[in-house]
This record gives sequence, structure tokens and C-alpha cells, in this order.
Amino acid sequence: MHDDRQLVEDRVSRVLEERIRPAVHPERVPMEVARWDAPGEPVPVAEGLAAPYRPARTGEPWGPPWATTWFRLRGRVPGAWAGRTVEALVDLGFDERMPGFQCEGLAYTADGAVVKGLSPRNRWLRAASSAQAGQPVEYFVEAAANPVVLGVPPFRPTELGDRRTAHDRPLYRVESVDLAVLDHEVWHLVHDIEVLDQMMRELPEGAPRRWEVLRALERALDAVDLQDVPGTAEAARRVLAPVLASPAEAGAHRVSAVGHAHIDSAWLWPLRETVRKVARTAANVTALMDDHPGLVFAMSQAQQLAWIKEHRPEVYTRVKEKAAEGRFVPVGGMWVEADTNMPGGEAMARQFVFGKRFFAEEFGVDTKEVWLPDSFGYSAALPQIVRLAGAEWFLTQKISWNRTNPFPHHTFQWEGIDGTRVFTHFPPVDTYNSDLSGRELAHAVRNFRDKGGASRSLVPFGWGDGGGGPTREMLGRADRLADLEGSPRVRLERPDAFFAAAREDYPDPPVWLGELYLELHRATYTSQARTKQGNRRSEHLLREAELWAATAAVHAGAPYPYERLEGIWKRVLLHQFHDILPGTSIAWVHREAAETYEGIARELEEVIGGAQAALLDAAPGPGGPDAPAVFNACPHERDGVPALGAGPATRAQDTGGAVRHTLDGDAHVLDNGLVRAVVGPDGLLLSVVDLSADGGRGREALAPGGRGNLLQIHPDFPNMWDAWDVDSFYRNTVTDLDGADDVSAEPLEGGAWAVTARRSFGSSTAVQRTVLRPGAARVDMETEVDWREAEKFLKAAFPLDVRADEAASEIQFGHVRRPAHTNTSWDAARFETCAHRWIRVADPDYGHALVNDSTYGHDVTRDVRGDGGTTTAVRLSLLRAPRFPDPRTDHGVHRFGYALVPGAAVADAVREGYRINLPERTAARGGSVAPLVRVEEAGVVVEAVKLADDRSGDVVVRLYEARGARASTRVGFGFAAGRPARVDLLERPLEGATAPVPDGDGHRLELRPFEIATLRVPRTL
Repeated sequence: MHDDRQLVEDRVSRVLEERIRPAVHPERVPMEVARWDAPGEPVPVAEGLAAPYRPARTGEPWGPPWATTWFRLRGRVPGAWAGRTVEALVDLGFDERMPGFQCEGLAYTADGAVVKGLSPRNRWLRAASSAQAGQPVEYFVEAAANPVVLGVPPFRPTELGDRRTAHDRPLYRVESVDLAVLDHEVWHLVHDIEVLDQMMRELPEGAPRRWEVLRALERALDAVDLQDVPGTAEAARRVLAPVLASPAEAGAHRVSAVGHAHIDSAWLWPLRETVRKVARTAANVTALMDDHPGLVFAMSQAQQLAWIKEHRPEVYTRVKEKAAEGRFVPVGGMWVEADTNMPGGEAMARQFVFGKRFFAEEFGVDTKEVWLPDSFGYSAALPQIVRLAGAEWFLTQKISWNRTNPFPHHTFQWEGIDGTRVFTHFPPVDTYNSDLSGRELAHAVRNFRDKGGASRSLVPFGWGDGGGGPTREMLGRADRLADLEGSPRVRLERPDAFFAAAREDYPDPPVWLGELYLELHRATYTSQARTKQGNRRSEHLLREAELWAATAAVHAGAPYPYERLEGIWKRVLLHQFHDILPGTSIAWVHREAAETYEGIARELEEVIGGAQAALLDAAPGPGGPDAPAVFNACPHERDGVPALGAGPATRAQDTGGAVRHTLDGDAHVLDNGLVRAVVGPDGLLLSVVDLSADGGRGREALAPGGRGNLLQIHPDFPNMWDAWDVDSFYRNTVTDLDGADDVSAEPLEGGAWAVTARRSFGSSTAVQRTVLRPGAARVDMETEVDWREAEKFLKAAFPLDVRADEAASEIQFGHVRRPAHTNTSWDAARFETCAHRWIRVADPDYGHALVNDSTYGHDVTRDVRGDGGTTTAVRLSLLRAPRFPDPRTDHGVHRFGYALVPGAAVADAVREGYRINLPERTAARGGSVAPLVRVEEAGVVVEAVKLADDRSGDVVVRLYEARGARASTRVGFGFAAGRPARVDLLERPLEGATAPVPDGDGHRLELRPFEIATLRVPRTL
């Protein structure tokens, strides 16, 4: 037989697109269109319905960027259509290539009832399943003119990312608004052909099944009269019925298809638009469920469901009805799909606390899976947090974006830093927006890396990013792919059903130890510094607010501000979403984030101030400025003030420990008896000596010839994904910013000295201040940058004289050790990494730490010098200047605080990391406050002190082992306490945990390396 495969395939493509698909709606009549342009921000539905509409015509422009236009659509069913299915087809100017990234609409009836959403690939509104002649049809459409920010070609700078800078010209034209007949037989024929054609093209050219399907499609097209497709559709379907009925192979891969709509809580649209996006999607899904009983839809992010509840209660009612049927499934257990690299430990815990509690209270479900398809890498602390939240399974997809090393598993056990493991799945379909096409499903089968051990995978299907969800076309494919030869078996089912079956199917999967590092999007640790600083500051202010409010409640009987703190937590957690905290959203989002963080800081300062005043009123001291009370929120004693308590401080300068400043030529020498720092005439560190090292002989921290706190600037123009990516070639060109406009030294209050250097570069300026304080075993640096650059990357470098082959970096509730070399492609790919408050490099027995108050991005490199020694260079990533999606990213003034801690062990790094982020607070009067909790072992750190969420008045203490070693510690309480109980993150009894045992005036607690323990302590008085 001659090979005419290409001829037949081309015929199928053209006939399907040009003749059969258009015949799905064979008859149309135009509808009457009227419009009202809402002024300013979106208006309530009642206002939109009652607005003064004016006539509009097809083709009329509408929608300046971010505006809202309400359309009224009216029509009557022609008499000839009686008894047939009639739909309104609405095209607001859609581009089918971009579902979720442009104009969208939500349709209502005249009485304000929500119908469904409208988007580029979901344009229909069912007017009647069996229409009556002359039946009136009326809809109102709230249309959002969201601009296309990520255009074609992508990543071009644009002012459309903020309503304040966008133009006011209309973006869209209404292309068509028609009433149309839906021909069910043709609709089914489209999907018969489409499924078989897509599957066929993925089969090997020599496979008999491919040719069997090809010939069946050829015969079906022969049966179609192109001039009368509706009249011949049934005959064509009969031709295809036998090949559609042929069952899948016995060993065919099994796919669990889960309806889904990955909706970014903010990205190329502001938060207020996401509120409308989730309502549109939920309306779509619940309406689709009425027609397709098998559809199961998974929705993560409790925040998004809370938005629907608040802003679209009628949609929320439908959501709860479908959830009660087990078909609308809350998943993930987090408040939002957060970044997991940068949120602090307590914030990461609260993502689950608030998310899981919302799902339990609203839907009666205790979610068992973590659903994070799109975050930019996953912290090694996450497995323990996941399990302590009561979850058992983890799902993501983003690691498939790795640019260097394909991840070796799709189903595996993920082991965290403490040894906790969680059953994890990466969908091999490599998308969280699947449309269940033959190409995608065939890719999932070929790509699945656990063949022979496992036989099933999950496919999240539905339009996402900007929302939309599953469509009836996708469900038509799913129906045909349930048991079809040549295809994996596709079954619509819930995520928990997949995970239970997958774990049973694969009882002994491989283990991956440590972080799931994404070899892409590394610049997200640095972009939008204000957002990152706002997050860091908010997290530590929340720690203080809860600590002092709980202490005031116990010691002074002050009311605990439950609702206020919970509301603030939810705002902080929302802004940890994986396109907000990473700095990859439009300018509008980050402008609002800065305003939100300012408001949060004001509120928390009020809570803190009120609690501290109540404590001093209850426990007054001698008063006066001579012995003021100092509040220490750190988990370690500081200047004689106990951890988590307050009292008078013992200052180093009062005991002869003031800093001495001298000149050595044109260099400034600062010495406090613990550290000697030399600042050169260029304002850079020339020497930092740990005076207590080597038996008091001292040891130099900086490499020979090296200069510390050196600002370096690189060109920064990645190949794509501007705000997300920094590519390794940025290092090829570097400029040292070592020219100083002015250098001066001055004494500071409290006996400290500072050397200040002012620099100019490009269009920007920097002021760097090096400070040595009495009694401090560190050198503090304060850097202020007025940043006006574009496509540049700014770093602060410290060349350290240690031979380190790895760096320890703080993450949530512990730290990870990453190679500092490039032995393998995996090592080389980690050229930019995330750390929280500190990073440490060391010889086997001696090292140095860099601590910071707001920086996350770092890089560590090493080089062997001519003298045979090794220089390990640690650099903090301070600022970037990508032009997409915010063309003026980070322009303005920024302040960074960081410190070099010479001779630092891990425990020192932990201590100093907390201290730089939790400055002491000095009251105007005296007093002492006993800590609510005391921990004896220095390696055990108290992360949170609060009152129990259930309003019982119990004290909750969360602590962890920070050094990576076993610990045995005695925990004591500064109040009349009952026996503490180990609980999970939601403060429920924790089965299998070792409970603290009485030990003297406290309770002894045994912890494994990096173990988190949450203690619930009843008050007995």
C-alpha cells in the first residue's frame, strides 16, 4: 500500500477546522447589544445591572486598560428553533491563544444571578436546552478589560502593569454576539475526530493502531457531506464507533484527571482582579458540573475561596453544594500557593494553620495533600512542616522546568532536613493547565520516569494562570479516553483517590533528600526588594506582637487581640504568594504590597506598644532613664536581658568595653577587644580580626588582598523571564564600586564608632556605613542605595579566608548545606541560592557568618590563591533592575543591614541572625518582665509564643533544634503551668510524639536534629 499518511492527516486537519467545527453552531442570529462603562474601579453587581445602558454595535471599541464595561445582551429565539438547544455566543474580542491573560466576563441574569464566566475558549451561555419559539433571552456581562501584559513577543517593557501609568485607549472590540443553535451530533463528531486524530499522531509510524485509526478517519470524512455536515454527522460517527470502542491495553498507563484552574492570586493583574477571576472560574465549574456529573474539580488557596465567600456569596453557595457532593474539592491546605523559599518558619507553618482551618470550618474536610504546582523551588524544611500540619502527600510540577538537570523521579519519597518523609508526585504531563490533548497524554506516558515500579500519574486539566478551568470540550475528550486503545486510561477522580492508589501501587518509591531546587527563576530571591523587606519585617513584628501580647495576657490580664492578629497574619500570608513575594508581579501589585506592609507595621507597633505598656504597668521598676526596661524578643539572652523577657540591660561600654578608634595612615581602625576592623580610605573593609581566636593571638577573616563589603555591579539581561531569571553569564562582566566620593568616621551613641563612605555610580548613589559596637563580636554594615539603574545586578562581596567546600544557609527551622564547588552539573546549577537570616562558610573547625535583616539571594564561590590558601567569597544579592513586568523595578531608596560575624559557629550565626532582625526595644521607664518560657539548651530556639487559637487561654510555644544535632533541653515556664502536651501545627494532639517529662522545675524535651516541637501549656491559675 502506498504511504498516503500525510495526505490523509492534512485532509483531517482542514475538514475539521473549516467545515465540521463551524457546523457545531450551524444557525445564528445577532443579539441586541447595549453597554455601560463603569467609572473607576469595579462596582457592585446591583449598580451594574441598574446602570443607564446605551445602544452599542458589533465592532465598537471598549475597555481602556483595567476598566470595566457592562454589556446588556438581548434576543429572541426564532420560531424555527423551537425544541432545539440554543446558546448565546459572546466574543468580546478574544484571542484564543491567550485564555486567562486578557479580557474576560462574568454573565448574570437580569435578577443578578450568576450564570458563568466568559473567556477566549469558553464563549457560550446556555439559553435553553429545549427552546420555545419567541423565547426572550437576556444577559448582563461584567466585562474586565485586562490588558495583555505578557504579549507576543513576550517580556517587552510595558506601562500597562499599573492603572496609574497605562494609557486610556480602548483595547478590545466586541467581535460578535449571537444566538445560535447547538448541534449535539456535530459537537460529538468534532470530539470523536479530534481525540482519534490527536492520539493517532502520537503513535509510532509503524504501529498497526495508527493505520487502523487513519483509515477509519478517512472513511468517516468520506461519509461527511461538506455541504450538509449536520445531516451527515451521525453517519460519520457510526464509521468511527468501532475504533473508539477498542479498549486500552491491559498494561496501559493510568491517568487520574483532576479538574483544575491554577489561578495566580496576583501576577499580571492586581489582587482586586483575582477576586473576580476566582468568581468567574467557580461559576464556570459549578455550572459545568450540572451537565457533567463525573467532573471533579480541585481548588487550592483558602484565600481565594474566602474571596468568593465575601464578594460572590451566591457563587459560594453553589461551591459549597458541589463540595458537599465531593466534586468541588478543596486541596492544598495553605492560605495561598506560597513561595516556599523565602517565608520564615513560623509563616510557613501559619500558611497551613489558616488554610487547613478554613477548609475544615467551611467544608468539613481535613486536607491531606499539599498542592503547589507552580512555586519556584521547595525548601528542605517543607516535609516536616507538611506532616506536622496533618498532610500526607505533596504535589508540584514546577521542577520540570529545570534547565540543566532533569529531575530523576515523578513519584518518590521526599525527605526533609529532619528525616521526615512525604509521598510526592510530579505530574509527568509537565503542565498544570492541561487540555487533555493526545499530545499531552502521550508525553505523560513517555516522560514518566518511574515505569516498571509505578503505573499511574495525575493530570491537572483546565485553563489556568488567569483562571477559567475545565471546559466541556476537555470533558468530551476525557469521556472518549477512559478506555481507548493507543491511549493511557483516563479517569476523572479526586486527588486523594489518586494519591491513595499511587501509594498502594508504589509502596517502596525512591527517596530524594533535601531541597527541591529549581534550576530556573533564581532571581526571585532578589527582585522587588521592598516587597521582600516588607515580608521580613512583618514576620518579625508578628513574632514580637504575639510574644508580648501573650505575655501581657498571662502576667497582666490584658486582652489578647486574636482577631486583629489573625487578620494581619492573613494579609502577610497572602503577600507570600509565589508571584508577589518573589517579585514577579506587575507594578500595581508591588505598589499595593508596599502600602500594605506599611499599614501592617503601624498596626503591629500599636499591638506591641500596648502590650509592653500593660506589662510595665503590672510590674513597674524604679523608673526613669537611668534604668529603663529593655524588651528582648530574641530567643537568646542579650546584654543581661533574658530571652523573651524584659529588664535593665548591662551595657558593654559601662564596663570598659567602648570601641577605640585610631588612624593607621589613611585607614580607620576600630577595636572593641573582641573584633578589630580596619576600613580603608575607599570605605571598604581591609581587615577583620577575630581577637579571641587561636588562643587570643587573633585570626584574620578576610582573604589576603581582599576587600570586604565591596559593592559589585553586573549587567543583568537574562535570555527570558526578566524578573524571574538571572543567567550564569551575568558573572562574565563585573564592575567593582570602589570609588568613594567621601569617607568619614564618627562616634555614635553608646560607645560605637562608624566609618561612612559615599559613592556614585551610573545614575545611582550608595552610602555605606561600617559600625563596630561595644561588646559585639561582629562588624555591622548599613548600606543605603538610591537605585536608578536598569538591567543591572548589585551585590555586596566578602572574600573570606576559609577553605570551605560547602556553605550552610538558614532556611525555615534549620539550615541546609550546599556545595560551594561545581563538581557536577547539579552543583554548578546552584549558582544563586536562598538563605534567610544567615549564611556560614567554614574550615572544619572555624568559620564565618554573614547575617542580614532583609536579604535572601546569595552566591558562594571559591578560588585557590597563589599562596596555596583558599578564598571563599560570599556575596549578598541586594538589588536588581529588570524591566518586565515592572519597568521601574526597585527604583528609589533602599536600606540594607548585614553583619560579618568572624569565628562564628552555627549557634553564633543563629543568635546573630535573630538579633539583627529583632532589635531590642527600650522603654522610657523601668521594669522587669519574666519570660513565659525558658529553654536551657542554646541549640534549641523558641520560634513563637502565643495564646492558643481556640481562645482557651492555653499558652502555645513552638521551638526547634537549630544546629542539626540531637538535643536534650529543659523547658520551664514563667507562670503557673500544667503539664505541656505535644501538639501539631493546628494545636491538636500529636500522636506518636515524645511528650516532655517533668524534670525539676521544668520539663525535659528530647529533640532530633532540626525537629520542630509545638507545646500546648495549660494555665492552672
